[in-house]
Amino acid sequence: MAATIDSKAIQTPQARPWWMHLYVQVLGAILAGVLLGHYWPSVATEFKPLGDGFIKLVKMIIAPVIFLTVATGIASIGETKTLGRVVGKTFAYFLFFSTLALIVGLVVANVIQPGAGMNIDPATLDAGAIAQYEAKAHEASLTAFLLEIIPTTFASALTEGSILQALFAAILFGLALSHAGEPGRQVLGLLEKVSVVFFGLVGMLMKFAPIGAFGAMAFTIGRYGVESLANLGLLIATFYLTSLFFVIVVLGAVARLSGFSIFSLIAYLKAELLLVLGTSSSEAALPSLMQKLEQAGCAKPIVGLVVPTGYSFNLDGTNIYMTLAALFIAQAVGVDLSLGDQLALLLVAMVSSKGAAGVTGAGFITLAATLSIVPSVPVAGLALILGIDRFMSECRALTNFIGNALAAIVVAGWEKALDRDALHRALRGEPAPLAAQPIETDAD
Repeated sequence: MAATIDSKAIQTPQARPWWMHLYVQVLGAILAGVLLGHYWPSVATEFKPLGDGFIKLVKMIIAPVIFLTVATGIASIGETKTLGRVVGKTFAYFLFFSTLALIVGLVVANVIQPGAGMNIDPATLDAGAIAQYEAKAHEASLTAFLLEIIPTTFASALTEGSILQALFAAILFGLALSHAGEPGRQVLGLLEKVSVVFFGLVGMLMKFAPIGAFGAMAFTIGRYGVESLANLGLLIATFYLTSLFFVIVVLGAVARLSGFSIFSLIAYLKAELLLVLGTSSSEAALPSLMQKLEQAGCAKPIVGLVVPTGYSFNLDGTNIYMTLAALFIAQAVGVDLSLGDQLALLLVAMVSSKGAAGVTGAGFITLAATLSIVPSVPVAGLALILGIDRFMSECRALTNFIGNALAAIVVAGWEKALDRDALHRALRGEPAPLAAQPIETDAD
């Protein structure tokens, strides 16, 4: 039987020991992976299945989480006009900051000139090493990308692992729900209950994050070696510092205008960011990011639309990398790009960067697609950065992740769908107030 319980008698749960926090466990796993990869590389590379397995576990639930979040969110909005306004504001935000990131990469490459003086003959480069990436790049086109958004069947949108296909199916289903009357409301209630179960599953899978981060980092260091960083150290340092500048100065200014600090947001998402660092994939933390943004006061429909879409259309880190790496290759092989050539490169990158998912290696393939359209820069020059791309992908993923988290908060603020009290509580690390719910005790 249910008993009446005095709320004052409910004690605040004690803080967990420091070593029980996910971000501490993931950080420890990353450090352990680095040490194993450096001192016992042959052993470390055998741990690759741990990282691959964890990423597959997360990908298993990404499509259902996106579908449930977006479909229930859109059904709750109810008005197609409101949906269109949110989508319009979202893509305007994405286009502006994606283009700005491309420009920042271009400017920094011209100022620092990390490839100047290398004087490499393109004929001496191993074109075979990048053949697989070049083949994938030629398969990519804007038309093919747009057609790929439409799933073969409704079910395949949830089984083929495409974020955009899951999002497309969810939008259509949510719109149908909102116009289905009483049957739609009944199905909506069921889907909301299923959502609770899936986010519970997200919490379960996140417990394996340290294992996945350890396996992925051990393989990366063991396979490529820390010493490979020294060969192209200026390019790596330039990219990391440029990305840091973009996050702190550019995105930091946007956060400040929105009423909070970018450092507070980074601290709030520290566990997810460490997971992205360890696995080099922003997809690994996608479900957890959506959950945390809702806890921080962003309306579910906004989170469901902005975050999954941003994983293909709002890739700040990838865009910085593309123009910076393209100019590095041109400088290294002695190709002098005129202002017109650089503007052409920028325009091509604006198109080819759309649709690069937040998975390891996508930025490299997108760069190959860009260079294949701009004949003045030899595609074979990609061989110069192939060995360090894995280390660059970590920075790309981190920058993309922060940019998408900020985008969701900004768009929610524009739509007056942001609980600012909840946001500031979350960013200060304060627990959210317990929702009113019946408390049951054992029967007498």
